[in-house]
Amino acid sequence: MTAAHSTIEVSVVLPCLDEARTVATCVQKASRALAELGVEHEVVVADNGSTDGSRELAAAAGARVVEVERRGYGAALAAGIADARGRYVLMADADDSYALDAVGPFVDALRSGNDLVMGNRFAGHIERGAMPPLHRYLGNPVLSFIGRLFFRIPVRDFHCGMRAFDRDKALALDLRASGMEFASELVVKFALAGHRLAEVPTDLRRDGRDRPPHLRSWRDGWRHLRFLLLFSPRWLFVYPGLLLSVVGLLLTARLVAGPLDVGGAVMDVQSLLFASAAVIVGVQALLFGVLSRTYAARRGMLPPSLRLQRVDHPQALEWGVITGVLLLVAGTTGAAVAVARWAQGDFGPLEVTEAMRLAIPSALCLSVGAEVLMASFFIGLLHLDAEIAPVPAPAGSPTAPDTVGPR
Repeated sequence: MTAAHSTIEVSVVLPCLDEARTVATCVQKASRALAELGVEHEVVVADNGSTDGSRELAAAAGARVVEVERRGYGAALAAGIADARGRYVLMADADDSYALDAVGPFVDALRSGNDLVMGNRFAGHIERGAMPPLHRYLGNPVLSFIGRLFFRIPVRDFHCGMRAFDRDKALALDLRASGMEFASELVVKFALAGHRLAEVPTDLRRDGRDRPPHLRSWRDGWRHLRFLLLFSPRWLFVYPGLLLSVVGLLLTARLVAGPLDVGGAVMDVQSLLFASAAVIVGVQALLFGVLSRTYAARRGMLPPSLRLQRVDHPQALEWGVITGVLLLVAGTTGAAVAVARWAQGDFGPLEVTEAMRLAIPSALCLSVGAEVLMASFFIGLLHLDAEIAPVPAPAGSPTAPDTVGPR
């Protein structure tokens, strides 16, 4: 039975790995709360290889257990979501830390037309000892701020494990993360797809485990941060590259004209060298940003960018080649002038400061020109699949389609 034809409105999906102490309680709380609201529902426990009897306890409490071989928080949730039969999915942990007995605000927000409803523990109540200080005052605030900054998502608690969403729209997002970063992938992709997001207060309680949590603060925090960076080429490459390029280029242009006195400190060819290096690194970062964003859009990992339409264009190769060649010509011309000046002195010792004032910008043009040229050909390579159509195989060859009808 597919979700489109099911009478189930809400599927509660609980990822589980050795949660024998709490999984039955979570199943019962969720089922009781939804029944009291008059919501047709089911509880799906996505078991990730439990060996403590969690599967049997969950089934006895009324859940439908889905066994997931691939390990990981995200892998378990993805399998549970795919197997769910409801129009909506409400996910939470199976450690009895989330308020599964208070799901009404999530259901109401979904029925109001929101596609993703995030819980906000900071707007609700966090029981003493329920969240480690490192997570409460550093990890969650910092990562939530980065998520809002990078993706303009109006969510204050980016990593709340209790959230509800439209199942079909979630499946259409092609969620892939197998680890804890699945939580970031879900909210980021919902936002990038233009779906409606809402946030409701929820409570966090001390979990009922008798063992350490599966979450590893630094490892999983890094995985979340890595995901946010990789899904935002603007902040990972473009903005840093733009800053380095502009500052380095302005400083290079000024120092080519002569020394610069800044509060008694004289900047000269040494500073010119580092300014030029900043331009080279900045241009590399900008090109990486363009290439990664173009590649991600073509692979369906990120939606197309209107700002990059001119770059992701069949003629981008030609534009880039022209720009790269002009820079190479400028660099070669500067190098030729430098050699000519050297020749005037019978190729003897040079006055280093004046010689480098011409050599450094010439080398800069040569380096940036080569970078632009190579990046342009790489962008052209991305267009080959659209420009070159496959040649049909000759009739009768082993790879030709069978066009012979019934005899």
